[in-house]
Amino acid sequence: MQFETWSKGMATLEVDCLVVGVFEEGQLTEEAGAVDSACGGRLKKLLGRGDFPGKLAETLLLADLPGIRATRVLLTGLGSKKGYGRKAWRKAWAAAVAALSKTGVESTALALERPDAKELDDYYFGRAVAEIAATGLYRTNDLKSGKKPKPAALGRVLAGPVARSAAEKVSRGLTHGAAIAEAGKVQRDLANLPANVCTPTFLAEEGRALAKRHRSLRVRVLDEAAIRREKMGCLLAVSQGSAQPPQFIVIEHVPSGKGARSGQPVVLVGKGVTFDTGGISLKDPPAMDEMKFDMSGAAAVIASLTLAAALELPLRVVGLVAAVENMPGSKAVKPGDIATSASGQTVEILNTDAEGRLILCDALHYARRFKPAAIVDIATLTGACVVALGHHHSGAMGNDEALVTELVEAGVRADDRAWPLPLTEEYAEQLKSNFADFANIGGRDGGALTAAAFLGKFTQGMKWAHLDVAGTAYQGGAQKGSTGRPTPLLADFLIRRAGL
Repeated sequence: MQFETWSKGMATLEVDCLVVGVFEEGQLTEEAGAVDSACGGRLKKLLGRGDFPGKLAETLLLADLPGIRATRVLLTGLGSKKGYGRKAWRKAWAAAVAALSKTGVESTALALERPDAKELDDYYFGRAVAEIAATGLYRTNDLKSGKKPKPAALGRVLAGPVARSAAEKVSRGLTHGAAIAEAGKVQRDLANLPANVCTPTFLAEEGRALAKRHRSLRVRVLDEAAIRREKMGCLLAVSQGSAQPPQFIVIEHVPSGKGARSGQPVVLVGKGVTFDTGGISLKDPPAMDEMKFDMSGAAAVIASLTLAAALELPLRVVGLVAAVENMPGSKAVKPGDIATSASGQTVEILNTDAEGRLILCDALHYARRFKPAAIVDIATLTGACVVALGHHHSGAMGNDEALVTELVEAGVRADDRAWPLPLTEEYAEQLKSNFADFANIGGRDGGALTAAAFLGKFTQGMKWAHLDVAGTAYQGGAQKGSTGRPTPLLADFLIRRAGL
């Protein structure tokens, strides 16, 4: 999509549609008032008849109004002016995009009243305009045999009104927002694919293809033999029940040019279980199909490296993807088996459905060789996190309070929120084992925290944070599909780290 700014004279803009806001009280915003004046008071007459109540996210498309150059005007409800803020603005713009996507509108100019600058400054205004617009036009990459619907016609968005002094910040936001939306599309496309297509080998090929498209990216894939040489016994324990061979994917963004930093990298580690049956500790059949989304952490890492390359971030970023399939085959690991991790620590596997932490522990140990400035793992790790936080917040934990806070604040700015959870030594004590250094589960209580405590045993000496996205990375039911989270959070985190 093409994004631009506009500064004044909305009625004179030559676009297919003007998007203006109306409050519940029947009050037109300033720009809507200017359009109303240009078309002879048509909008006020319509509101006076009660034809448009202005409820939040309601829309009404009007055509061929006199006095303006645009062929259409989309009235968009902003809700009550008293409660109007950033969240309402985002809902209104998303509703407008959804309405426009069902029309033949190819270009639009946006003029929804902006909240206070403390809630939505110039940069984040531009970023939200582009991100919401591009994300709103996303279409699931389904494999239906019928004729595909035509993609939305909308291809050009003008954001405004923008003062001349703010144009640079808004334009930078538009560029970043478009890149974030494209990265989110990468994550959603990968996660939405069925598990018979998106296998560990498929993810490895996607990594290689990514490197061919971006000169700053270097990709190395460790096959099963190489993984065995790295002594990743926990990862291999998970994969041994499947006919699909494991893959360990290393993607490096190596910046070049002015301002490029070649020091300690940020390392992102993604859980890539392309299908999780639970193994011998088999899951209940209902909703098991959704376990194709258990590689969402891996998809978010690949998406984040796409963003780093697209924006040419002057920051070294490394992505590690541990890709396996967890199946109950004749060679599958059994409850009570003991595996030796790459760190040399032994793990009693009491539950084969607690497999994500097993592949991540070997990946986290592998990350040590990069001497990371910070390491963040992303995983649909525990149902316990969903019980604790629902589907609104990702769980954030770690051994470095400043890093966890940095991620939480990035989530607030990106409207992709995470919530900090405690990770004290008591949780690690629940992992005691009679037969190994520790077990892979610590009982039902505090399941999200004992899972993080398990990972913490492999991150000592590193600044590490863990994002449990089990409740936020995808939706079930009628709206089943990937949400693209937490790519916006990670994008904000990386952009801030890069100083852009």
